[in-house]
Amino acid sequence: MAEYRNRIAVEINDQQYTLVGEDDPEHIRYVARLVDEKIKEIGMKSAGLDTTRKAVLTAVNVMDEYVKLVEKHEALLKELDQQGN
Repeated sequence: MAEYRNRIAVEINDQQYTLVGEDDPEHIRYVARLVDEKIKEIGMKSAGLDTTRKAVLTAVNVMDEYVKLVEKHEALLKELDQQGN
């Protein structure tokens, strides 16, 4: 099991969290800042949502972006492979 050496205090959606991981602390803070921005963006578009709903919608939006990037990456790899043949 990996040892987690970095414990980083961050604020997401006006709540304090301690994130633990092996990544560089600046990377952890950067990711937390992106999550905070995304959850606040969702909150501004959909006033009245509770924290749980904002978090779920944020997760769905981030996963959608991730899946699209993976699909684009796979398509580019396939295109490179076809050019190599």
